[in-house]
This record gives sequence, C-alpha cells and structure tokens, in this order.
Amino acid sequence: QVQLVESGGGLVQAGDSLRLSCAASGRTFSRYTMGWFRQAPGKEREFVATISWSGGGTYYADSVKGRFTISRDNAKNTVYLQMNSLKPEDTADYYCAGADTIRLYTTPGNYDYWGQGTQVTVSS
Repeated sequence: QVQLVESGGGLVQAGDSLRLSCAASGRTFSRYTMGWFRQAPGKEREFVATISWSGGGTYYADSVKGRFTISRDNAKNTVYLQMNSLKPEDTADYYCAGADTIRLYTTPGNYDYWGQGTQVTVSS
C-alpha cells in the first residue's frame, strides 16, 4: 500500500511561487499515475494536475495551465507541483494522490491513495 506525504505549503503574496512536494512510499510508485488536487473551505475537491508514471504525459486544469508545472522523480519517489504567479484564488489545501493505472484521471474517485494535504495561502 502506498503512503503519500505532502510538504512545501505556506503563506505567500500574490505573484509569488511555491513548490509542493509529495513523498511516496511503496515499491510500485514508479508505475502510479499521480495527481494534485486542492480543496478550499466549503468547496469540492478540485483537480489541479496529473502526470503519467513515466513523466511523459501531463494534464492541467484550465485555472492553473501556464502557471503550474507537475513533475516527478521516480528515483526519489517524489512528485512535485511548481506553482508560479500565485493568485488569491489558489488558496486551498493541496493534496497529492496516486492511482495504480496507466491512465490520467481528473476526478478524485479514480485515485486510490491520498496524502494528508498541505496548506497554501495566497494573500492579495
């Protein structure tokens, strides 16, 4: 069973950058599709980005495309989310998720494993 732990969140100003990290345990990490989701208070969990097991395929929500970059380092069992040009509307708890599949998914129900989240707050 895969365990995921996020880190890197914090309080920043609009226009700043953050890099989130998700450290994974488990021998099969390199074969997992990985994703980032976020959830603001009172809102549904929202898709942010996903990446294939090889790192060659990525997909982004329209709201973050051009600003965020998802990447992974399978040798380090880690997936990253580089967030640039942050906006107040990016404020949320960010969650890392993994799926034992070769598909790219944008819905939370398709992911098998979840981290505990890391908080990102962007002030105006």
